[in-house]
Amino acid sequence: MSTSKKKKKKASAGPLWFIVVAVLLGTLTYKYQPQEETRPAGSTQTAKELPADERLEIPVMHARAGGQILERTGYTASYNADYKTPHWVAWELTKKETQGKETRTDKFLPDPDVLGAKAYTTDYTNSGYDRGHMAPAADMKWSRKAMEESFYLSNICPQNPNLNRGDWNDLEEQSRQWAKKYGRIYIVCGPIYDSKRPKRIGNNKVAVPDAFYKVILVNEKKDPKAIGFIFPNKAGSKPLERYAVSVDSVEKRTDIDFFPILPDEVENRIEAVSELNF
Repeated sequence: MSTSKKKKKKASAGPLWFIVVAVLLGTLTYKYQPQEETRPAGSTQTAKELPADERLEIPVMHARAGGQILERTGYTASYNADYKTPHWVAWELTKKETQGKETRTDKFLPDPDVLGAKAYTTDYTNSGYDRGHMAPAADMKWSRKAMEESFYLSNICPQNPNLNRGDWNDLEEQSRQWAKKYGRIYIVCGPIYDSKRPKRIGNNKVAVPDAFYKVILVNEKKDPKAIGFIFPNKAGSKPLERYAVSVDSVEKRTDIDFFPILPDEVENRIEAVSELNF
């Protein structure tokens, strides 16, 4: 009697284990299959809190090898160790940040995080060029650390003094007005080198740009818009409209893709506009 029961129990165990194994395999298959990433509805994360590949201001370089990425409190930069200047500097600027109270440090410093060759303040001495900010100090008044880091020479390029203090500065001031108007804007800027053998200054051979670009995005849901600017690295006094170009034009000149995480339809439409309609 007991033997018969044992045999019956043993015989019924086969189908039971088969069911258990099948369920486990199904669970594992679902768990480890690729899942589409989604952001929670109503997320309040700002661009600075998102991973780099989800931040609107971060561009993508194409033909050239990218440089060392430097994550700062107020901006992100891609550093060109050959030219000792950035490929690009990108940041988000909000209305609240334009109302900061920190004062300028005016203390230019070699970047402590740059690997290998870097620029020093003496490279600019008696060169005839200003130490031109890419991410401006006045955009970093909301944080003492952000202000100090804006004076790292990895955020600086040799810039014509008249341009730095004139038309380039005018666009910086106008950008802050746009941030106040729209609440938040995204900015990318940097140098343009038309020659593979640019002029150099200082003992560390800092490369002098031929021009500078800046692209700005207002990512409003109903009316997103973007505009580009190209400034020759020379003296001049012109209205900003004279420097305005489409973002597409800047991309062609720099071989950089700006605002790549925008939906293609939106990106293609707004980056073709060359009129300053902010």
